[in-house]
Amino acid sequence: MPVTEKLAGDVKDRNLAETGRSRIAWAGAYMPVLAQIRDRFEIEKPLKGVRIGACLHVTTETANLMLALQAGGAEIALCASNPLSTQDDVAAALCEYGIPTYAIKGEDNATYYSHIESVIATKPQMSMDDGCDLVTTIYTKHNHLLAEMIGGCEETTTGVIRLKAMQKDGVLPYPVIAVNNALTKHMFDNRYGTGQSTLDGIIRATNVLLAGRTVVVVGYGWCGRGVASRAAGMGAHVVVTEVDPRKAIEAVMDGYRVMPMSDAAKIGDVFVTVTGNYHVIREDHFKLMKNGAIVCNSGHFNDELDLEGIKRLSKGMTVPRDFVEQYEMHDGRKICVLADGRLVNLAAGEGHPASVMDMSFANQAMAAAHIAKHYKTMGKEVYDVPVEIDEEVATLKLSSMGIEIDTLTPEQVKYMASWSEGT
Repeated sequence: MPVTEKLAGDVKDRNLAETGRSRIAWAGAYMPVLAQIRDRFEIEKPLKGVRIGACLHVTTETANLMLALQAGGAEIALCASNPLSTQDDVAAALCEYGIPTYAIKGEDNATYYSHIESVIATKPQMSMDDGCDLVTTIYTKHNHLLAEMIGGCEETTTGVIRLKAMQKDGVLPYPVIAVNNALTKHMFDNRYGTGQSTLDGIIRATNVLLAGRTVVVVGYGWCGRGVASRAAGMGAHVVVTEVDPRKAIEAVMDGYRVMPMSDAAKIGDVFVTVTGNYHVIREDHFKLMKNGAIVCNSGHFNDELDLEGIKRLSKGMTVPRDFVEQYEMHDGRKICVLADGRLVNLAAGEGHPASVMDMSFANQAMAAAHIAKHYKTMGKEVYDVPVEIDEEVATLKLSSMGIEIDTLTPEQVKYMASWSEGT
């Protein structure tokens, strides 16, 4: 793979690039579906000349997506979608691959948004978002660029919620494909990826033993299902809190205790929020927690935790370990918040395994190509990933694993299309 001269970007240390290239290649070896798409893109150039502005977690897996888009002819600028999720060596390597990258792990809020502005300055025609910050910044501050924009992709549940709210209010500026909604994304990335990487982040940050402890999972969507199953597999007693009665009954049937947060707060040892909602653990919940409770978030924004609330309850905060903020309450209890409430799996860990992100980013790449081809006939709506793309990603993944499946016989196809057959 040729390395270009260093281009624009703002990263921690360009000298980290060699390590980053090695780690990008390692992740790429576990992403065979995306590799096949990259090879196809190299020949077909479906994104030739398209300027893509990407606001994503800057990780080894994301780097492989960027290289696939570049192979397809895209001109890309990348910034971080979270201040704590950047892998600095990867950011440095991407700059050397000719992809201007604006991301520094631990950057403050002002730097975070200045990096988004740097991407917007490249006048993107397509957005690729992880949380919708890029779309909303363009819409609110750079409306003059919208005329040239042809569409976008969104990777997260949180971002899709924001985009659908924009559509409902009649302000969605261009068509966006909700990559998060692909079955080969949310059923696997959200469940298996978030499940494993969240516990990995918690354990790296704290070295806590989960066996025998009570883990409270706040939200039982696909991410919550994954966290709960992995925690249970490590011997934890799992409690689920929910607001949706259908998800709550599912959690009960899956063998977990379900109760309101006001009750769970009293018995939990480790709390994990995965709702995409606001202040699901509030000040009144912190008042009820035991001494030594560990609280973290694996949803996109740290708004899931009422951080100002815990500050009001405490008389001081120390950092006994990396990514652990220990608050001492006025009554003497100590409660630990991990990674400032940011995504614990990316802030304190490495994020999802590459083999899971393989499917997510395959969807992302193919969705981008779909927009480039069909944007003229698409309305200003949030679209699901076309079924044929979702199925192709699943087929390629099975093939890469050496797994074959059955196909319908002509008789079965006819039967499934008929209404006349009966008992």
